[in-house]
Amino acid sequence: MAEKAQNTAHAGNDVGAILKDCVFASLIALAIFAPIIGLKTESAPGGLILNQRWGAVFIATAIIFFGRLALHILFWSRAGETKKKASAASRLGTKLEPLIPFIGVAMFTAAVILPWLPSTDRYILDLGTLILTYMMLGWGLNIVVGLAGLLDLGYVAFYAVGAYSYALISTSVFPMILPHWMMAWAFWLALPMAGMLAACWGLILGFPVLRLRGDYLAIVTLAFGEIIRVVLTNWISLTNGPNGIPGIPRPSFFGIEFTRGDNGFAHTFGLQYASIQRIIFLYYVILALALFTNFFTMRLRRLPIGRAWEALREDEIACRSLGINTTNTKLTAFAMGAMFGGFAGAFFATRQGFISPESFVFMESALVLAIVVLGGLGSNIGVAISSVVMIGGFELFRNLDFLKQVFGPDFDPSQYRMLIFGMAMVLIMVWRPRGLMTRRNPTIFLKEKKAVSGDLVAQGRG
Repeated sequence: MAEKAQNTAHAGNDVGAILKDCVFASLIALAIFAPIIGLKTESAPGGLILNQRWGAVFIATAIIFFGRLALHILFWSRAGETKKKASAASRLGTKLEPLIPFIGVAMFTAAVILPWLPSTDRYILDLGTLILTYMMLGWGLNIVVGLAGLLDLGYVAFYAVGAYSYALISTSVFPMILPHWMMAWAFWLALPMAGMLAACWGLILGFPVLRLRGDYLAIVTLAFGEIIRVVLTNWISLTNGPNGIPGIPRPSFFGIEFTRGDNGFAHTFGLQYASIQRIIFLYYVILALALFTNFFTMRLRRLPIGRAWEALREDEIACRSLGINTTNTKLTAFAMGAMFGGFAGAFFATRQGFISPESFVFMESALVLAIVVLGGLGSNIGVAISSVVMIGGFELFRNLDFLKQVFGPDFDPSQYRMLIFGMAMVLIMVWRPRGLMTRRNPTIFLKEKKAVSGDLVAQGRG
């Protein structure tokens, strides 16, 4: 009887502690949500008005309270069972990894036939183009972060350099030196130049950070990205400052432009003119560039420079002891990653037809880095899957109109997509802390090529 009473008292104390923790968490949520969700300024004829949405604040706070309570009941009170479930989930993910080749073939097939599906419209093509652009950026950054182990928080700088290089070359340089008929080839002539200029800036960044590692390297690369953005904003004579560069030439189909005239694409091939023809062509251009990036990076991994990157990621001191020139290894990683970022930037400029510094903020670097980390450092197929999930997931929030019935007609789901997706990333990191794809195929093997677990691969200290 005494033991039963003691257990009852202990359970009562646990219930009280759980309720106290849930109330404390909901109060913190209330303090955060009250100014963010409860108060909203809107434009009015006489100026700004302040709308109050305390009902939405109450719903959000209640979600935090009951969510915290559910965590206590389902997970934290049964830590041993939760650990077993997490282990089982990890084993399930490991069993699914042999299907990676089939997933890659399925994704490639879907990407090729997407424009010809009956349900495909311009919105889907634009979304596919955006996903492929970030996929290409992820594969470029994967060289620096995933293979060489160098944490780069300023990758958007190379994206911006490629975009502005193409814009300036195609709008200011080519019209002065090229005949009129060659202007249709402006994109194909300026694309490699933009990539090379971005690679040069990668070398410029690489030299000052050769001796930096870890957090110091991250801070310097972050500063480099901000420096590039500030320069683009203030160098008005060259970049037109915050007004941006308009009138960037569109790419052509081997010199044939997508116009209505007799020399246009549709008339040349006997087709009826449609504006979506240029959208489809742009989609296939970025698909080709992304596939080239994937093929090039996969080949580099099998070359001595790729193995040197992986050795640098595992242990820089041991890398030096083996006689590997770490200076050249780091510089080539920065240059190669920057080159593919420049290619993606050039495509972004020609697709938009207009660029400005507001398109190259730190959040772009953070998003690309999240794609690489979530997919799995060093895994190209993981980066591809992560790009589809993250970019497609962002766009999915634009269509969640049923949430307006819960939070009110003024609720905009797209404003909270970063919050929801951050929570989803936390769950993924708990389930798969080393990314979606953790298996690593060795570039050199003895007798048998056997994949190793990602737990045995270092994350890199660069």
